[in-house]
Amino acid sequence: MDGSSEPWPTLPLASWKDTCDTLHLWTQIVGKVKLRLAPFVNHWWHVALQVAPRGLTTGDLPWRGARFALTFDFVAQELRLETSEGDTACLQLRPRTVADFYRELLQTLGRLGIDVTIWPMPVEMPNNHIPLDRDDTHGAYDATAARTFWRMLLIADNALKEFRSAFIGKCSPVHFFWGSFDLAVTRFSGRRAPVRPEFDAVMREAYSHEVSSAGFWPGGGVVPDAAFYSYTVPEPPGFRSAAVQPSRAFYSADLSEFILMYEDARAAASPERAVREFLDSTYEAGASLGGWDRAALERPSRLPVHVRR
Repeated sequence: MDGSSEPWPTLPLASWKDTCDTLHLWTQIVGKVKLRLAPFVNHWWHVALQVAPRGLTTGDLPWRGARFALTFDFVAQELRLETSEGDTACLQLRPRTVADFYRELLQTLGRLGIDVTIWPMPVEMPNNHIPLDRDDTHGAYDATAARTFWRMLLIADNALKEFRSAFIGKCSPVHFFWGSFDLAVTRFSGRRAPVRPEFDAVMREAYSHEVSSAGFWPGGGVVPDAAFYSYTVPEPPGFRSAAVQPSRAFYSADLSEFILMYEDARAAASPERAVREFLDSTYEAGASLGGWDRAALERPSRLPVHVRR
């Protein structure tokens, strides 16, 4: 079921888990191309993909004075390569192994003169140690499920961008991290965070400052289905017991974050309002308990953020 007539489509993780794993690995291959070529941006913002009108995209990437972009198009079911020189190429999104996808993408880039190498190990997938270029295990692909997931990302992207608009302090874009396979936006208090020696270099850079982060992902582990999440790092005392909205939201001690299941939001009288209540109330709990200077960081609530001409 693709939920094509539903504003909020449904997609239980169990119904597309194999496709989800394959797509996750395909996005890692494309994301690693971006990692290899994009100039560094603090907190690793340069590696993320963006939700696009037809899928997920790298955005513009530099190559020898020119530009190119890679876009997962879940309407046409293809990975599209476009260059500033007018060249285009497409890879079909269909049942195919990760290794096959890896080979064809790098060969296609090479034919267009883009000779790039990437580290072929998957990341942030502790149960998968198969090199991407030798992964003949993951190859399931249900085009309808992938398209439905993209439609869910569009919903989440809209919600997170509206949420982001109320904050005038330092804030990340709304972006899709291919390592953790989630859509996220992060607000910053402006203060440095305590050094966490147990973190690796990537995590130390990501959490170098106090943050309140929220996002959406298809689920996994202790959260069995798609969900919105919100957390504060460092977590202030009292955060996990804070009263947040809507009532179906809960704190996961395993993840150290608040969770609102997508299906609970979908079942609400106004799903959009339920998600906004969740994002606002969890941020407010973390920022207030953490002593953030909210007056300096937040847009006055009655100040218009849309201008119609």
